Amino acid sequence: MRRYLLRRLLESVVTLILVTMVVFAGVRALPGDQVRALAGEEADPAALEQLRHEYGLDQPIPVQYARYVAKAFSGDLGTSARTGLPVADTIRHALPVTLQLSAFAVVIAVLIGLTTGVLAAVRRRTAAEWAANTVALLGLSVPNFWFGLMAVLIFAIAFPVLPASGFVSVFDNPVESFRHLLMPAVVLGSGLAAVIMRQCRSAMLEALGADYVRTARAKGLGGAQVVLGHALRNSLIVVTTIVGLQLGVLISGAVVTEQIFVLPGFGKLTIDAVFTRDYPLIQGVVLVTATAYIGLNLLVDLLYSVIDPRVRVGGAVAQ
Repeated sequence: MRRYLLRRLLESVVTLILVTMVVFAGVRALPGDQVRALAGEEADPAALEQLRHEYGLDQPIPVQYARYVAKAFSGDLGTSARTGLPVADTIRHALPVTLQLSAFAVVIAVLIGLTTGVLAAVRRRTAAEWAANTVALLGLSVPNFWFGLMAVLIFAIAFPVLPASGFVSVFDNPVESFRHLLMPAVVLGSGLAAVIMRQCRSAMLEALGADYVRTARAKGLGGAQVVLGHALRNSLIVVTTIVGLQLGVLISGAVVTEQIFVLPGFGKLTIDAVFTRDYPLIQGVVLVTATAYIGLNLLVDLLYSVIDPRVRVGGAVAQ
């Protein structure tokens, strides 16, 4: 287990270094002059040269990269060209909004996906399976922006039961936070719920036909105990993998969802940074997103041995 953990940590560090290279090169490959975007189109050449010197843009690219990495690992992601505030502080204020939205969306997606997936597998070739597959197909097919607009039109305008926009932290007012995040969380989690349902159904069908399930039934165990205690437990590895891989999709989906529901989160911050050519902020949000994605995938890998001790870790079966 220790060898596996060290190997995965080393892989994550190497991946993170490659991410910093890609982010650094990608931002500098964007069209337009970063310094002119900071100073404005009417700035004189002397002012432009002064800004290049202040931001270190007059130095060789390797020197700029080394300086960028050193600052990033110390928590300094630069200064926003649009607001003049530190990028790290700007991200720190926006990130909790997206984290609360994503966490709520994951909970909704897992509850809906697992419930419908198990139901579709247990009630195979019935109306329940047909309904679950139809809902999953709709969740995969309907774009988030259309689903979000329809949700606002129905539940905030036609039948005003939920607020159409705004954000309230769960730590300030849990009830109001639930009301403000319910619609965007359902919209954001609908696609993930559909994926979980399809994968859970397939894994459950395979598990229900396995020898250990037939043995459990032969011993006289009840249906619920067999389904939930044996088949579902072994199917959770697939579900955990899907949730871990789809978290990146949630972050990208939050860009659209937060725009629709006017949430001051990470996604909206990214859109604003791109539209205003705020290169330090773009660089910061991409780096933070990639780092979070790498960390979450590392966590998912480590959870395998907790869910199923038979999973091989580091070349040996975890006991």
